[in-house]
Amino acid sequence: MLRFLSFLFLIFIYNFPLFAMEKKPYHHLPDGTFRNPEGSPLRDPNIKWSYKIFNEERKKIKVEIPNDHIIPSEEVLRNLEKNKNEDFVAWIGHATFLIKLGETTIITDPLFSKNTGPLIFGPKRYVDPAIKLNDIPKVDLFLLTHNHYDHLDISTIRNFPFKKSKVITPLKLRKYFRNYKDVNELDWYEELIINNDLKVTLLPAVHWSKRGLFDNNKSLWGNFLIEFKNKKILFACDTGVGNIYKELGEKYGPIDLTFINIGAYNFYPIMPVKDKSVYHTNPEEALSVAKDLKSKKVIGMHWGTVILSLEPIMEPPVRFKAGAKKYGYQKDDAIIFKIGEVKKLKEIFN
Repeated sequence: MLRFLSFLFLIFIYNFPLFAMEKKPYHHLPDGTFRNPEGSPLRDPNIKWSYKIFNEERKKIKVEIPNDHIIPSEEVLRNLEKNKNEDFVAWIGHATFLIKLGETTIITDPLFSKNTGPLIFGPKRYVDPAIKLNDIPKVDLFLLTHNHYDHLDISTIRNFPFKKSKVITPLKLRKYFRNYKDVNELDWYEELIINNDLKVTLLPAVHWSKRGLFDNNKSLWGNFLIEFKNKKILFACDTGVGNIYKELGEKYGPIDLTFINIGAYNFYPIMPVKDKSVYHTNPEEALSVAKDLKSKKVIGMHWGTVILSLEPIMEPPVRFKAGAKKYGYQKDDAIIFKIGEVKKLKEIFN
């Protein structure tokens, strides 16, 4: 009998990882890394990235910035002060927004450094942030979608003036916020109640994570669903298209307002197809994702700040507006901000 029990015990110990894995969600892998939702597009394994080709092609891109692309910082500060008692959205640049909802001011993926890479390396921004980091209004909630350098900016995190703000990140990113008081890691579909009027849920995105040579997908990525009173706002991580968005649309839609990446989609000739990236939607794909989410309005972001890919720098908003009707939107529903623009939420929703 003792031998039999010992045999059963050994079988249990040997198979414990399999038993444990059965209870884990699909996006959790046995080695502790993460993957995209089931049915997501896969990157062609035969693609070989070439920094040489990319840099050669990037040098051909003309950085010609229209005068109306940027609002002067003095005017931005005046508008923020003027609207301090309103619910508003302000674009600081790239994926960095200030979103004021009631008594809570949110900042998303704050990037205030001059370059998007380790130390002094990586692509340099050609447009400064709308205002300086020390000039931002008091922030109550810091949302971080994933660990790429153009979203998780160590210098900004280190010098952020409001370290008492509540921070929400996907799993395995707490370590970057050592000097903060209230850091919350969420898995997909986990939620955090901020106050009686505000709740945040981390939802799946089709992307990946990496900062160094050996940390591929060791931290999670995700979209934030922000529910404020009777409104739903989805702030997308960098994302590609995927079946998951129809599922999210059925479960959480309709969404009132979606922020989504419309830039960094063309890596041809390194990638075999022009204007197509597994992990970044092009402008038309962004609209299709918004349609899947049953989103009423869409804000195009992740463009007009830094060259991360090979499309012309001012192409994304033109294509975004031009494609709106095909996906069931009016042009005014496909919203483009100027860098530094402040818009009242009630004007966006109207």
